[in-house]
Amino acid sequence: MELGRRERKKQQTKAAISQVATQLFLERGFEAVTVAEVAQAADVAVQTVFNHFPAKEDLFFDEKGWWVGPARAIHESDGEPLDVLEAHYLAMARERLAVGHLATWKQFVRTIEASPALLARRRLYSDELVRFLARVLEERSDNRLRNRLLAAQYAAAQNTLEDELMRILPDNASADTLVEVQHKLEEMVAEVFAVLRNGMGNGLTAPRG
Repeated sequence: MELGRRERKKQQTKAAISQVATQLFLERGFEAVTVAEVAQAADVAVQTVFNHFPAKEDLFFDEKGWWVGPARAIHESDGEPLDVLEAHYLAMARERLAVGHLATWKQFVRTIEASPALLARRRLYSDELVRFLARVLEERSDNRLRNRLLAAQYAAAQNTLEDELMRILPDNASADTLVEVQHKLEEMVAEVFAVLRNGMGNGLTAPRG
């Protein structure tokens, strides 16, 4: 359904605020930038910022796909959970390259690591990822222990892959280098999920019948 003019305007404003805030945070660090400065740079009122982003941390973590997406992918698919999760992770990684986020990934992660507030928020989201994923796996199987274990192992796998991406991604990488890094990452994704399959096996959370 096509959005009305008012709603389109709201989404455009939110996207503009988010873009300005991200640029400021990456350039100066999260703690050094105030919400008032974000509002001034985006040419909006401070209250307008808070209307779209309830807390300053929400300006930085404005994309929910990485912690809500895995559960949504399982909920919307009848496929084997590990197959679905692998496909979802690859799709997210490829989108990151396509929209240009891979080029600033190291700066993004370093900004988080330099901020106690962002580190705390990232831990919260990681915990939510596990809870959301375990909950949706329970729609398929009542084996609560294995559902929780699979959810925790996926979160650990995601953290491992992001750590490895930081290791192989050079600073100021060219477009060709970014494509090479993406290929290496996808090879690591295949290896990590092969390990998960060997440990967990497929068919552990088959749909209830």
